[in-house]
Amino acid sequence: MNPTLKKGVCEAIGTCVLVLFGCGTAVFSGGNLVATALAFGLSIVTMAYTIGKVSGCHVNPAVSLSMFLDGQMSMAEFLNYIIFQCIGAFVGSGVIAILVKTADMDLGDVNMGANGFGNLNWLGALLTEIILTFVFILVIFAVTDRKMKSAGVFIGVALTFVHILGINLTGTSVNPARSLAPAIFSAGATDWDSVKQLWVFIVGPAIGAILATIANRALIRGEGDD
Repeated sequence: MNPTLKKGVCEAIGTCVLVLFGCGTAVFSGGNLVATALAFGLSIVTMAYTIGKVSGCHVNPAVSLSMFLDGQMSMAEFLNYIIFQCIGAFVGSGVIAILVKTADMDLGDVNMGANGFGNLNWLGALLTEIILTFVFILVIFAVTDRKMKSAGVFIGVALTFVHILGINLTGTSVNPARSLAPAIFSAGATDWDSVKQLWVFIVGPAIGAILATIANRALIRGEGDD
């Protein structure tokens, strides 16, 4: 298989697993915080050791953006990753929709794991996503720069960590692809608020990724290395 296509397909598979198990757990556990946080974190751990050697297991446009800004991938590679990540997210949401139907649940009563402001206003939601993404991607830089064999575990723990705070605030995105697909599927089930608020879950993670890239270069890279 063409290397570019192979990486793209791996990113699609990884993002599909993340959305299916993460958002799926949120849907079928009734939004249980611990179960949902662990499902997202464990999805990253399992995929990191499955597709990581092929694509790096970004499974997140914000992570790909940070790697692009850091000079670790070209614009063409960056766009390729985003396209396949979004495809994977839609496949994952599609499978959840099928499971909802087969469980004899009404799609109109299920938000498909879509993110939302909750009790926050748009500024609070935006700030939340910037902070959560910043922390998550800073951890990714720290462990991947050092080429740690346990990097996948630490990244999964970091994603679980940010979900514990963020779930009750915004549902925790830190990942535009993970937010896009559930929002579209929820809109198809008449929940248009998820689409109206979607911009926050694209802009917030992007800003967080940019700030994490800057912070890593200025403060962390090279520190503590042999």
